[in-house]
Amino acid sequence: MLLNLVYILIGFAGLFFGGNELVKGASRLAASLGVAKVIIGLTVVAFGTSMPELLVSLQAALGGSSDIAIGNVVGSNIANIGLILGIGGLIALIPIQRGLLVRDIPIMIGVSILVFLMALDGIISQVDGLILVVGLIAFNVGMVAISLRQRNANGNGEPDQQINRLVEVGRFVVGLVVLLVGANLLVSGAVAIARELNVSELVIGITLVAIGTSLPELVTSIVAALKKHEELLMGNVVGSNIFNILGILGITALVRPIPVSTSLTTIDLPIMLGFAVVIVLFAALGRLPRWGAAILLAGYVAFIIWTVTNSTPAA
Repeated sequence: MLLNLVYILIGFAGLFFGGNELVKGASRLAASLGVAKVIIGLTVVAFGTSMPELLVSLQAALGGSSDIAIGNVVGSNIANIGLILGIGGLIALIPIQRGLLVRDIPIMIGVSILVFLMALDGIISQVDGLILVVGLIAFNVGMVAISLRQRNANGNGEPDQQINRLVEVGRFVVGLVVLLVGANLLVSGAVAIARELNVSELVIGITLVAIGTSLPELVTSIVAALKKHEELLMGNVVGSNIFNILGILGITALVRPIPVSTSLTTIDLPIMLGFAVVIVLFAALGRLPRWGAAILLAGYVAFIIWTVTNSTPAA
């Protein structure tokens, strides 16, 4: 037990450090190319902060722990909204740009509904995975096109000539390697502890693993709020949730089909969709007020408590 806890702690540290370096490198590379901040949040930062989820889910699926693979994604999407927006919104008022309201948040809700429908037959198949990955490619192509159009239209997002691209590529690669090691240790330790405590891997995936893989998003969001870059915050969360579904589930299902338990389709996936829909209410206000952030955080805490207290022993 103690050794597995050490594995988990080292894994968390690896995800934290590796995710931070990967995001920093990717963001600075994007800035050196003149990509607008909100687009960086929706694509580059969202992709970078979702790498822990991708690596953990792939590692879990290849190791036969499919419940951790999908539970990690569902739990991370819920944590992104409830935990990360909740904490970030308590630190600073988070503006919600019109583009997010009319385009990106509806996409997030749409892909959440899509994966729920795909899961109803009890499996995310390789065909489902292919559809999701094609959707991810289309989304990112669209974001790049929007970024280029905005840059040409208003002249914003000039390339930062002071950034050393070679250094940032090295930072990105180091971060990715550390993430790989951290993901492997985290999954190994989490699976072992779940078996020792007779707790289902799904619960471990939705709670412990999901929170651990969401650490990069949490750190990025807190730093963005403290440094008054609130415009990155909502884009990071929305883009990350889109990538989690289209990219992580898509790529993982392409590698190996993911069985889906009944509790996911009847409880956890609807809750994930519910958190996504709630964002629309705040988006209509043009910002996430602190009282709204408090509601999101309280809802997430309630979800975790309910999940742990109502978990069934592992089979």
